[in-house]
Amino acid sequence: MLLSYDRNRKLPTAKDLPSDDETPVDNELQNDLPNLLRAMLALIWPSRMDWFFGVDMGIYYDPDQPAIVPDGFLSIGVPRIIDEDLRLSYLLWEEEKLPILVLEVVSQTRRGEYTTKKDFYQEMGILYYVIHNPLRKRKQKLEVYKLINGKYELLNGEAVWFTEIGIGIKRERGTYQGVMREWLYWMDEHGNRYLTPEEQIKDAQQRIQLLEERLRSIGINPNELYD
Repeated sequence: MLLSYDRNRKLPTAKDLPSDDETPVDNELQNDLPNLLRAMLALIWPSRMDWFFGVDMGIYYDPDQPAIVPDGFLSIGVPRIIDEDLRLSYLLWEEEKLPILVLEVVSQTRRGEYTTKKDFYQEMGILYYVIHNPLRKRKQKLEVYKLINGKYELLNGEAVWFTEIGIGIKRERGTYQGVMREWLYWMDEHGNRYLTPEEQIKDAQQRIQLLEERLRSIGINPNELYD
C-alpha cells in the first residue's frame, strides 16, 4: 500500500508530525519485548547499516492520515541511522521501504491485534505479521503470519524462520533485566536462539574467569598481564 504521492506537494517531515499516538502502554512487555529484540539485533548485525528496528514508533503511510504505531517493526534496506538525532517517525514517502515485519504484543486490553490491525497490515503489504499473546492458555502464544498472494496465512509452529530476512524468532524462558519469564528471541537457522546483551556479558566474564584459572594453574598471575 505504498501510495503514489503528489510530488508537487510539499510533504510533511517527521518534525511536522506526532512521533507516536500518545496512547500509553498498559503492560511493560509491550516495550520490553521489542526493546530486547532491537538490542539483540544490534549484536547480531553489528556491522550492517541497512536495517532499522522501531519500537513504539509511528509509521506514516499517508500524509493526511494518523500514523499506525505497532509495538515493534523491522525494515531492511533503509539506513540504520539517518543522523545523530535519530528517527522521530517512519515516513513511507521518505523511507520508500515498507517494514518487512511488524510485531504486536497483546495485553489485557485488546487493540485489534487479531482483527483490524491484522487486516490493515495485510492491506499495507507487510510481509510478516507477528503477534505475541503471553496471556493465552490454550491457543498459540506466538503466531506468525506471512503474506501469500495478498492474504495472511498462519505459519506452523512457534519457532519460525524468516527466509527473506535471514533470521528467525521463537519464544523461550530466560532472564532479561533480572526478570525470569518467557521472552521472544531471535534464532539462527538451526533453531538456536541468540544471546541477549546481558548473556553475552556474562559469557565473556565466564571466559575471562576460566582463562585466569588456567593461567594460575601454570604459575602465571593474570593480574600481572593487566599491568
